[in-house]
Amino acid sequence: MKRIPRAAAIALALTLLLSLCGCGAADGKTHLTFQIWDVYQRDSMVAICDAYTAKNPDIVIDVQVTSWNEYWTKLEAAAESNTMPDIFWMHTNQILYYTEFGMLADVTNLYDDVDPDYYAKHFSEISIGNAQGSDGKLYGVPKDKDNIVLAYNKEMFDAAGVAYPDENWTWDDMMDASQKVYDATGKYGYMAYNDDQCGYWNFVYQAGGCILTEDKTQGGFDQEGTRKAMDFYIGIQDQPWCPDQTYFAETTPQTAFFSEGGCMYLEGNWNLWAMQENFPEMRGKWNIAPLPKCPDPVQGDGRATISNGLCYSTAAHGKTRDIALDVIKFFGTEEAQLIASGYGAAVSAYNGTEQPYFDAFANAGYDLDLEIINDQFEYGVQSVNNSARPKWKAPLLDELNKIYNGQQSFDAGMDNIQNIINTETAKKLANE
Repeated sequence: MKRIPRAAAIALALTLLLSLCGCGAADGKTHLTFQIWDVYQRDSMVAICDAYTAKNPDIVIDVQVTSWNEYWTKLEAAAESNTMPDIFWMHTNQILYYTEFGMLADVTNLYDDVDPDYYAKHFSEISIGNAQGSDGKLYGVPKDKDNIVLAYNKEMFDAAGVAYPDENWTWDDMMDASQKVYDATGKYGYMAYNDDQCGYWNFVYQAGGCILTEDKTQGGFDQEGTRKAMDFYIGIQDQPWCPDQTYFAETTPQTAFFSEGGCMYLEGNWNLWAMQENFPEMRGKWNIAPLPKCPDPVQGDGRATISNGLCYSTAAHGKTRDIALDVIKFFGTEEAQLIASGYGAAVSAYNGTEQPYFDAFANAGYDLDLEIINDQFEYGVQSVNNSARPKWKAPLLDELNKIYNGQQSFDAGMDNIQNIINTETAKKLANE
């Protein structure tokens, strides 16, 4: 019999209680809380809230920012006491957990009065998929979309006499450039750190492999394409121009890159605006490029980039649920998403609202080849997830670190990872 975690059990037991988050105030208005985790997106979120309240002056929305880790700690605690924020961001990594126990409002039919096919007409399959629970229903309105790019130091390429990476680049070109940069500058070439979305996941799908099978019931680490990519990615660390994983225990690839200790690494486009803001001394010294493609994939054309995206959600129960639903309904309109995109911190999910994102960089004088982001959406791969991922994510990372550190063979590690994913997924499915 399926057992419900304590947090979820308490949340469900309190579903008939009224939320304490949004309430009427002395000014006679309804005050809502809107919780996010990225300070660089606060201005854009305030802007769309202002657009809503301009049409609904009896509503006040307070945008609150907390750090990533604190955000999820506070949200789970709030779920236990049924005091979740009135509106909040939901991430792909967490949505299956929060929907499994009925914590999020079902917004599948939110736009039926406008157009029953609203989501399909205005959002990509990946954006819709990122907002879905295991039951296929939507539990959030798509907010933004992203993919992974190659950040590179132009000055190091110039010093090595190597042409900048472009859409024709392959893994071999990246290896060759890394060696030449190292020989010319003594700096690291490509920095292959042990990350999923900003690391090996991209290489796996470029090679024609997968992390999970299409039905998400099995791991893909027994597949030829997956092992080909993992062997390549892990093997990069053996090169003198790539730091090992002990290096990344002390610093991040981003820190190494902007201190000019390394030439290339993978980065999410959601960080590009913050990087321009935080490292003004590096403006003009670096750029972004498409991900290098696999030169000989097991299947496919060798191109892939992991594409993720957030959504706007509200709790399944609570005093302000209907008002909050109306707010996030507005957040999913072309009007609101054009506003948000224009702040440069994220590419809005609504089809056709991408241009203000690029214009924001140009208007700020931030010279990056951002058009590649749009190009890469054509071969984006939805961020990997299933309901058992919280159980297999950490053990998978441990197994990879053992391979990196020489504590176990590549084949044994791949077999162990496959078994971990399959076992934990089977357990989860048996309890659903």
